[in-house]
Amino acid sequence: MKVKSYRDLIVWQKSVDLVTEVYKILRSFPEEEKFGLTSQLKRSCISIPSNIAEGYGRKYIKDYVRFLQISRGSLFEMQTQFQICINLGFTTKKQINTILETSIEIEKMLNALIKKLTANT
Repeated sequence: MKVKSYRDLIVWQKSVDLVTEVYKILRSFPEEEKFGLTSQLKRSCISIPSNIAEGYGRKYIKDYVRFLQISRGSLFEMQTQFQICINLGFTTKKQINTILETSIEIEKMLNALIKKLTANT
């Protein structure tokens, strides 16, 4: 299938689903974290599909790759923030297992897409 839009990219679709799951788990976080880790997690996870989409809309492949790298960086940020949440007892690894598994899958997909695009330049 030919990609006609960023919406056709499975990595974008999975990233949007990830945002939904992150928001669901954040509902159970302490209220005092509303402007702390909760806010940071929302920003970092939203940045993942947003940068995939923005990069897709760029005219040059180098720009697209740069936005994919930013997306990957946001993914790493989110993974780190969730580790901190586990350490602080806001959640458990078991509670966020699906989020962590999906994030690793997205990480691999972003790496593959970056590699494919840079091989063509």
